[in-house]
Amino acid sequence: MTAGSAPSRTGPPPVAALLAAAHGGPALAVGAIAGLLALRSDLRPLDGVTVTAAVLTGQLTIGWGNDLRDLSRDRAVGRTDKPLVTGALPVSWVVRALVVTALACLVLSALVGWRGALVNIVLGAGAGHAYNLALKATWWSWAPYASAFGTLPSVVTLAGPDPAWAPLWTTGAGAALGVGAHLLNTLPDLAGDERVGVRGLPHRLGRRSSRVLAVLLLAAASLLAVLGPAGVPPSWAWAGLALVAALALVASLGQGRTPFRAAVGIALLDVVLLVAAA
Repeated sequence: MTAGSAPSRTGPPPVAALLAAAHGGPALAVGAIAGLLALRSDLRPLDGVTVTAAVLTGQLTIGWGNDLRDLSRDRAVGRTDKPLVTGALPVSWVVRALVVTALACLVLSALVGWRGALVNIVLGAGAGHAYNLALKATWWSWAPYASAFGTLPSVVTLAGPDPAWAPLWTTGAGAALGVGAHLLNTLPDLAGDERVGVRGLPHRLGRRSSRVLAVLLLAAASLLAVLGPAGVPPSWAWAGLALVAALALVASLGQGRTPFRAAVGIALLDVVLLVAAA
């Protein structure tokens, strides 16, 4: 199949293939977090929709940029789950989607105000592309995740009627959640990445140390989300923290895939605690 030809009829539908190449699950998850933070804020409904769309489009460009940048690496390790590798999706389609969505991200970001636009474009989407292009294979692979997740609450608060940076505890919780997610997300691909010379922080730490550090960071994010806001935490927050502690114990002592699943459970709880407390 040539770069500009239509996808194979035996492959996934074009929209599904494009979404898969954009790492649709994580992109939609980050967009959903932005949307929930917007709902919890004092933004007008239209502004909330706009800021959510600005974040989502930025995330989609990161996913497409990642698969384009890693195409030769993915082919080398036989990644049959990647539409670009299998030929189900032409490279030219992804390039066009990337350009159009990047322009949409710029326009939508501008509509939420210059402060939020700069944060979303530079520290959010820009950090993701810095990861794809340069930092993925270095000790600094964690930094774009800390930047993008740490500043996500501020993208929302800077779009409000009284633009302001989000409280430091939300920035810290978001950054810890982002780095923990980076460590967890990389674990399944450690061997394949090593074969093509990608050695980010998780590869250098090793599987066990990365998992332990991820659990510690995710637990720290939980603590910040519960103890960071002013006043006495509500009872549901303490219950959530107790569940995080139980999952952290399982992640530390479990065998097989159980620790990974427990750590993912902590990450999901972190999102709930962060959004509810914001």
